[in-house]
Amino acid sequence: MADDSQRLSRRRALQCLAYGGAGTLFTIAGGVLAPIDLAAAAMTRGQAVPAGKPLFVQISDSHIGFHKEANPDVNATLGSSIDLVNRLPVAPQLILHTGDITHLSKPEQFDVAQQMLGKFRVRDVHTVPGEHDVADATVSEYFNRFGKPSANKGYYSFDHAGVHFLALINVLQAKDGGAGYLGEEQIEWAAADLRARTSSTPIVVFAHMPLWDIYEPWGWRTSDADALLTHLRRFGSVTVLNGHIHQIVQKVEGNITFHTAQSTAYPQPAPGEGAGPGPLKVPAEELSRHLGVTSVALRPHPRSLVLTDTALG
Repeated sequence: MADDSQRLSRRRALQCLAYGGAGTLFTIAGGVLAPIDLAAAAMTRGQAVPAGKPLFVQISDSHIGFHKEANPDVNATLGSSIDLVNRLPVAPQLILHTGDITHLSKPEQFDVAQQMLGKFRVRDVHTVPGEHDVADATVSEYFNRFGKPSANKGYYSFDHAGVHFLALINVLQAKDGGAGYLGEEQIEWAAADLRARTSSTPIVVFAHMPLWDIYEPWGWRTSDADALLTHLRRFGSVTVLNGHIHQIVQKVEGNITFHTAQSTAYPQPAPGEGAGPGPLKVPAEELSRHLGVTSVALRPHPRSLVLTDTALG
């Protein structure tokens, strides 16, 4: 009986983790992007997804190869997240993975990750690396599999449905206590790329480490992000997406919306809580209280986003 109880408890924990950290569906309406909790969207079967046409899903920090107590089966929770996306009533057009695809950059971890990401019914999957994806001695495993769009530079741009996307890399040169770093060459490339776009073009920027200061003592920032943001402020709609911190934090600054994603693998502590960042282990029966969902609606007058946070348990 005790064994059955433990199995049920663990199964419930994995379900909560999958639905609490499955990803975020983004819709577009009138050039404005709005994030919607993925689990809530999946439950809206047979109904129109609110706030516009589904454009893409962001997932992050799958950490394939991690098998410690915070989540001993990250393959299962990533698989549940993929199933959730595949069951959406209206399919998104893109998948964006904002890094830490693997935990230790090992070839076999990338092999599993590639196989699993191939299960998305959406075939247009875009990635950027996290620091865990470039931990191999030659820094080649990620680029061997996902480097083609960027010609192995790690940054590139593309257009889809009238939206311009910039994929950036900020994990190769840690600065200032582990903060992300873009570098002059990448920033100059981004500035030139953006000069060709009109100010009415919706822009989506995605990278692994936050492009705004969330918590400096833990390195939850990118030290030279301001140099990039200067080139983004003229646009009417800019959405900046990151992973790395395994929790949803959002900020709006002028026309720029910053949004960090939950992990599909395990939670991390809130900024400044505890000794530092890392896998957050909680008792299985309490896990649902430490995870949550965020529903975002688009309010037309005045045109703005309304966020509702709900704990899973």
